[in-house]
Amino acid sequence: MPDYCVILEGAYIVRDVPTLDDAVSIAISEAGKRLNPVASYVDVEVGMLACPYCEEELNSALIVARTALVGLLFEMKVFSAESPEHAERIARSVIGKALRDVPLEVKEVHPL
Repeated sequence: MPDYCVILEGAYIVRDVPTLDDAVSIAISEAGKRLNPVASYVDVEVGMLACPYCEEELNSALIVARTALVGLLFEMKVFSAESPEHAERIARSVIGKALRDVPLEVKEVHPL
């Protein structure tokens, strides 16, 4: 059975935050705390978007009225999965249990 690397994208909301850098730091910290007891092996980092005009990479975070929406990437290695779809289901289950109110979408699945 092959091993896979699954990358999920999640939308994390941070309330009452003054700056974009603070929002990103808080989102990564809070997501890490929620994953730590159950899934400490999941890597968390901020998502990046390409600017449609200059194609420069930008943080996928936005602040409106001191409330931020931060796009996070969750990377997890899944061992001995039957197929890529099975690896997706395992990653969604593990990460989804720890981050119940965070919507998740599969970004990428590739074999190790």
